[in-house]
Amino acid sequence: MNDELEELAVRASHGDEPALAEILQLVRPQVQRRVAKFLPHREDAEEAVQDTLMTVATKIHTFKGSGTFAGWLTVVATNCARQTYRSLKRRSVEQSAEVLPESVDPRTTSVIAGSRLDLLEALEALESNHPQLVQPLVLRDLGAMTYAEIAAELAVPLGTVKARIHQARKQVAEHLTVR
Repeated sequence: MNDELEELAVRASHGDEPALAEILQLVRPQVQRRVAKFLPHREDAEEAVQDTLMTVATKIHTFKGSGTFAGWLTVVATNCARQTYRSLKRRSVEQSAEVLPESVDPRTTSVIAGSRLDLLEALEALESNHPQLVQPLVLRDLGAMTYAEIAAELAVPLGTVKARIHQARKQVAEHLTVR
């Protein structure tokens, strides 16, 4: 499946429309699982899935095949989930002056949802302070890629990848324990 997906991605990046359509269909469940790690509310996750698939469809030409398509997709899906979260956060601030909702939002009462949102906040803080640390952490801890795969994906030495992931985990842990 992975080799087939990589081949489809290369074909799609060169303008093969049927290959792109097949990729979008094949990766949808994977993207859904990926963004659900961040966005526990189903409608929010679906918004991020749609954004991810749209980004894949419109930006597939930027995939050059130097890294893996799976790695590229992980970064795109994570970025879309984070963007959806930022948008939700902005909307909640804008709506805070309005009438409070009658029903309770499960995102504010679920411990699991809270921990996912805390992770998004930690990633936002990490990106603002150390942007070079975000992608290796996402690829390793959310994309389940090996250190060697990440080194190849990012075209940096293995030691650099290990150091960045270590530093990123340390920064995220500090952010999570401060709360």
